[in-house]
Amino acid sequence: MTQTICIIDGHPDADPKRLCRTLADSYAEGAHSSGYEVSRINVRDLTFPLLERNEDFLTPPPEPVLSERQKIAEADHLVILFPLWLGGMPAKLRAFFEQTARAGFFISEPEPAGTWPRKMMAGKSARVVITMGMPGAVYRVMMDAGSLKALERGILGISGFKPVRHTILGGAGDVSPQRLSAWKSEMWELGHSAA
Repeated sequence: MTQTICIIDGHPDADPKRLCRTLADSYAEGAHSSGYEVSRINVRDLTFPLLERNEDFLTPPPEPVLSERQKIAEADHLVILFPLWLGGMPAKLRAFFEQTARAGFFISEPEPAGTWPRKMMAGKSARVVITMGMPGAVYRVMMDAGSLKALERGILGISGFKPVRHTILGGAGDVSPQRLSAWKSEMWELGHSAA
């Protein structure tokens, strides 16, 4: 059974009324109700530089990323929430993952040399929650859920997270109170079962 959950709120806007923050709160409440320990990473609150050189991946990231990524290391389950912007995750969230990945955090040098890199997150599970203005079916069919697949396969998959599940919440641009309540309930239930 999952004991520790890390929730990453990847929305870069500090407005407390943002949907991702509301959903992250509901997930955390559900997790707390089952006795899980919950840590939070709010990307909006972090200041860090963009990576500019490939060599930077070999060295540890700067603070505050170095301390924040410890929450991921200590978690059994990772939850990532973000709004779909221009078909992908917001740039600040992407930059956070690039910084976090430094110095072999997600994948490390293979042993023995010449084999596949070591998956440093093996044994952990993950859930990705994406909100978007367009209908979820359009994102899945017309856009092939490209950014979701890139995250699931590229960052989470190669580093060993398994299983990786997702929730796509389309039509988030104008959410009725009833729909918002249903989404919050869904997040609460997912948090309650650490799924």
